[in-house]
Amino acid sequence: MITTSISTIVEVKEPLHSALQRFLDTHSDWDQDRLLNAALSLFLLQNSQTREPDAARIYLDSIFKHPAEDL
Repeated sequence: MITTSISTIVEVKEPLHSALQRFLDTHSDWDQDRLLNAALSLFLLQNSQTREPDAARIYLDSIFKHPAEDL
């Protein structure tokens, strides 16, 4: 399955950005894209009223470092 990536620009509060940067500085196997994909997909899984199989797949791919394009 081929997944298209879409770039977004978001504004986050400075404390959240600082926490994100501290996490990335101490976890070299993570990058900003992987972390945000994991966070957004988990949010959708936890808060969606409908079944979201794509969100589940992206979440698991992000956590286990498997690019969605390879599946």
